[in-house]
Amino acid sequence: MFDLTISSDFAHMLVRFFISVVFSWVIIDRLYFRKSQRREFYFTFMLISIAIFFLVFFMIFVLEDMKGKTGIGIGIGLFGIFSIMRYRTDTMPVREMTYLFVLISLSVVNALASTMSLAELVATNTIILLAVWVCERNLKFQSAKLVQYDRIELIKPECRQQLIEDLEQRLGVKIVKVEVGAVDMLRDMTVIKVFYDSDEDLHNSVDQIAKLPKM
Repeated sequence: MFDLTISSDFAHMLVRFFISVVFSWVIIDRLYFRKSQRREFYFTFMLISIAIFFLVFFMIFVLEDMKGKTGIGIGIGLFGIFSIMRYRTDTMPVREMTYLFVLISLSVVNALASTMSLAELVATNTIILLAVWVCERNLKFQSAKLVQYDRIELIKPECRQQLIEDLEQRLGVKIVKVEVGAVDMLRDMTVIKVFYDSDEDLHNSVDQIAKLPKM
Protein backbone atom coordinates (compact mmCIF):
# COMPACT_ATOMS: atom_id res chain seq x y z
CA MET A 1 0.00 0.00 0.00
CA PHE A 2 1.13 3.51 -0.74
CA ASP A 3 1.61 5.88 2.18
CA LEU A 4 -0.64 8.91 1.54
CA THR A 5 0.34 10.84 4.64
CA ILE A 6 2.16 14.15 4.29
CA SER A 7 5.15 14.64 6.53
CA SER A 8 5.87 17.89 8.35
CA ASP A 9 9.07 18.29 6.30
CA PHE A 10 7.11 18.13 3.04
CA ALA A 11 4.54 20.65 4.31
CA HIS A 12 7.35 22.99 5.31
CA MET A 13 8.88 22.48 1.87
CA LEU A 14 5.63 23.58 0.21
CA VAL A 15 5.71 26.83 2.18
CA ARG A 16 9.30 27.48 1.09
CA PHE A 17 8.37 26.58 -2.47
CA PHE A 18 5.52 29.11 -2.41
CA ILE A 19 7.91 31.81 -1.19
CA SER A 20 10.46 30.88 -3.85
CA VAL A 21 7.87 30.98 -6.67
CA VAL A 22 6.39 34.30 -5.55
CA PHE A 23 9.74 36.08 -5.35
CA SER A 24 10.97 34.49 -8.59
CA TRP A 25 7.78 35.61 -10.35
CA VAL A 26 8.19 39.17 -9.11
CA ILE A 27 11.78 39.31 -10.35
CA ILE A 28 10.91 37.77 -13.73
CA ASP A 29 7.58 39.41 -14.45
CA ARG A 30 7.78 42.82 -12.77
CA LEU A 31 11.51 43.56 -13.19
CA TYR A 32 12.89 41.58 -16.13
CA PHE A 33 9.97 41.08 -18.52
CA ARG A 34 8.48 44.55 -18.12
CA LYS A 35 11.62 46.08 -19.68
CA SER A 36 12.78 43.31 -21.99
CA GLN A 37 9.51 41.79 -23.28
CA ARG A 38 11.36 38.57 -24.17
CA ARG A 39 8.94 35.70 -23.63
CA GLU A 40 11.45 32.95 -24.37
CA PHE A 41 13.53 33.92 -21.33
CA TYR A 42 10.39 34.34 -19.18
CA PHE A 43 9.61 30.68 -19.91
CA THR A 44 13.20 29.58 -19.25
CA PHE A 45 13.69 31.52 -16.02
CA MET A 46 10.41 30.43 -14.43
CA LEU A 47 10.74 26.72 -15.17
CA ILE A 48 14.42 26.52 -14.27
CA SER A 49 13.80 28.21 -10.90
CA ILE A 50 11.04 25.69 -10.11
CA ALA A 51 13.04 22.68 -11.29
CA ILE A 52 16.17 23.73 -9.36
CA PHE A 53 14.19 24.12 -6.13
CA PHE A 54 12.81 20.57 -6.24
CA LEU A 55 16.09 19.12 -7.49
CA VAL A 56 18.07 20.57 -4.58
CA PHE A 57 15.40 19.77 -1.98
CA PHE A 58 14.99 16.10 -2.89
CA MET A 59 18.71 15.66 -3.49
CA ILE A 60 19.33 16.62 0.14
CA PHE A 61 16.72 14.19 1.50
CA VAL A 62 17.95 11.31 -0.65
CA LEU A 63 21.52 11.85 0.52
CA GLU A 64 20.41 12.01 4.15
CA ASP A 65 18.35 8.80 3.80
CA MET A 66 21.32 7.07 2.22
CA LYS A 67 23.49 8.31 5.10
CA GLY A 68 26.02 9.53 2.58
CA LYS A 69 28.38 12.43 2.85
CA THR A 70 25.77 15.13 2.42
CA GLY A 71 28.18 18.06 2.26
CA ILE A 72 30.22 16.55 -0.56
CA GLY A 73 27.10 15.43 -2.41
CA ILE A 74 25.49 18.84 -2.20
CA GLY A 75 28.69 20.51 -3.35
CA ILE A 76 28.92 18.27 -6.41
CA GLY A 77 25.21 18.74 -7.10
CA LEU A 78 25.43 22.53 -6.88
CA PHE A 79 28.43 22.52 -9.20
CA GLY A 80 26.33 20.61 -11.73
CA ILE A 81 23.40 22.98 -11.25
CA PHE A 82 25.40 26.11 -11.94
CA SER A 83 27.07 24.45 -14.90
CA ILE A 84 23.69 24.27 -16.66
CA MET A 85 24.02 28.00 -17.21
CA ARG A 86 25.85 26.83 -20.32
CA TYR A 87 22.52 25.31 -21.42
CA ARG A 88 21.56 27.41 -24.42
CA THR A 89 21.40 27.21 -28.20
CA ASP A 90 22.14 30.87 -28.91
CA THR A 91 24.56 33.09 -27.02
CA MET A 92 22.77 34.45 -23.97
CA PRO A 93 23.24 38.19 -23.28
CA VAL A 94 25.01 39.19 -20.08
CA ARG A 95 21.84 40.65 -18.53
CA GLU A 96 19.87 37.44 -19.11
CA MET A 97 22.78 35.35 -17.80
CA THR A 98 22.83 37.46 -14.64
CA TYR A 99 19.10 36.98 -14.11
CA LEU A 100 19.50 33.22 -14.60
CA PHE A 101 22.30 33.13 -12.01
CA VAL A 102 20.20 35.15 -9.52
CA LEU A 103 17.12 32.94 -9.96
CA ILE A 104 19.10 29.71 -9.63
CA SER A 105 20.76 31.08 -6.49
CA LEU A 106 17.37 32.11 -5.09
CA SER A 107 15.93 28.62 -5.68
CA VAL A 108 18.96 26.95 -4.09
CA VAL A 109 18.80 29.20 -1.02
CA ASN A 110 15.09 28.52 -0.52
CA ALA A 111 15.57 24.77 -0.95
CA LEU A 112 18.51 24.59 1.47
CA ALA A 113 17.16 26.92 4.16
CA SER A 114 15.58 24.21 6.28
CA THR A 115 16.94 25.66 9.54
CA MET A 116 15.87 29.24 8.84
CA SER A 117 12.61 30.66 10.13
CA LEU A 118 10.03 31.86 7.62
CA ALA A 119 10.73 35.46 8.65
CA GLU A 120 14.45 35.02 7.95
CA LEU A 121 13.70 33.31 4.63
CA VAL A 122 11.36 36.10 3.51
CA ALA A 123 13.91 38.70 4.60
CA THR A 124 16.63 36.99 2.56
CA ASN A 125 14.44 36.83 -0.53
CA THR A 126 13.44 40.47 -0.04
CA ILE A 127 17.08 41.57 0.10
CA ILE A 128 17.80 39.79 -3.20
CA LEU A 129 14.65 41.29 -4.75
CA LEU A 130 15.57 44.80 -3.64
CA ALA A 131 19.11 44.41 -4.98
CA VAL A 132 17.75 43.43 -8.40
CA TRP A 133 15.22 46.28 -8.30
CA VAL A 134 17.85 48.90 -7.45
CA CYS A 135 20.19 47.72 -10.19
CA GLU A 136 17.37 47.48 -12.74
CA ARG A 137 16.06 50.93 -11.86
CA ASN A 138 19.46 52.56 -12.38
CA LEU A 139 20.23 50.64 -15.57
CA LYS A 140 19.58 52.69 -18.69
CA PHE A 141 19.60 50.86 -21.99
CA GLN A 142 20.85 52.32 -25.25
CA SER A 143 19.21 50.72 -28.27
CA ALA A 144 21.81 49.30 -30.63
CA LYS A 145 22.13 47.27 -33.82
CA LEU A 146 24.93 45.52 -35.65
CA VAL A 147 24.93 46.52 -39.31
CA GLN A 148 26.89 45.10 -42.22
CA TYR A 149 27.87 48.23 -44.14
CA ASP A 150 29.01 48.46 -47.76
CA ARG A 151 30.49 51.97 -48.00
CA ILE A 152 33.82 51.49 -46.27
CA GLU A 153 35.14 54.80 -47.65
CA LEU A 154 32.96 56.52 -45.03
CA ILE A 155 34.45 54.74 -42.01
CA LYS A 156 37.42 57.14 -41.89
CA PRO A 157 37.32 59.52 -38.89
CA GLU A 158 37.02 62.61 -41.08
CA CYS A 159 33.91 61.13 -42.77
CA ARG A 160 32.13 60.24 -39.54
CA GLN A 161 29.31 62.76 -40.00
CA GLN A 162 28.64 61.54 -43.55
CA LEU A 163 28.58 57.98 -42.25
CA ILE A 164 25.99 58.87 -39.59
CA GLU A 165 23.82 60.74 -42.10
CA ASP A 166 23.90 57.82 -44.55
CA LEU A 167 22.98 55.33 -41.82
CA GLU A 168 20.16 57.54 -40.54
CA GLN A 169 18.72 57.77 -44.04
CA ARG A 170 18.89 54.01 -44.56
CA LEU A 171 17.76 52.88 -41.11
CA GLY A 172 15.25 55.64 -40.37
CA VAL A 173 16.47 56.21 -36.80
CA LYS A 174 18.22 59.04 -34.96
CA ILE A 175 21.78 57.79 -34.43
CA VAL A 176 23.63 58.72 -31.24
CA LYS A 177 26.99 57.18 -32.09
CA VAL A 178 28.59 54.48 -34.22
CA GLU A 179 31.43 52.04 -33.57
CA VAL A 180 33.30 50.52 -36.51
CA GLY A 181 34.32 46.88 -36.15
CA ALA A 182 35.83 44.33 -38.53
CA VAL A 183 36.55 45.42 -42.11
CA ASP A 184 36.53 43.04 -45.11
CA MET A 185 38.63 44.72 -47.81
CA LEU A 186 38.00 41.93 -50.31
CA ARG A 187 34.23 42.44 -50.31
CA ASP A 188 34.22 46.13 -49.33
CA MET A 189 32.18 45.37 -46.20
CA THR A 190 32.47 46.39 -42.58
CA VAL A 191 30.53 45.70 -39.39
CA ILE A 192 29.23 48.78 -37.57
CA LYS A 193 27.48 48.94 -34.22
CA VAL A 194 24.84 51.66 -34.36
CA PHE A 195 23.50 53.26 -31.18
CA TYR A 196 20.23 55.11 -31.68
CA ASP A 197 17.40 56.82 -29.84
CA SER A 198 14.26 54.76 -29.42
CA ASP A 199 10.88 55.66 -27.92
CA GLU A 200 10.46 52.08 -26.72
CA ASP A 201 12.79 50.84 -23.99
CA LEU A 202 12.66 47.30 -25.31
CA HIS A 203 15.21 44.73 -26.45
CA ASN A 204 15.04 43.23 -29.90
CA SER A 205 16.23 39.63 -29.84
CA VAL A 206 17.85 39.98 -33.30
CA ASP A 207 19.59 43.32 -32.79
CA GLN A 208 22.90 41.69 -31.93
CA ILE A 209 23.06 39.32 -34.91
CA ALA A 210 26.40 40.02 -36.56
CA LYS A 211 25.73 38.65 -40.04
CA LEU A 212 23.01 37.16 -42.17
CA PRO A 213 22.90 33.36 -42.12
CA LYS A 214 23.86 31.55 -45.30
CA MET A 215 20.86 29.98 -46.99
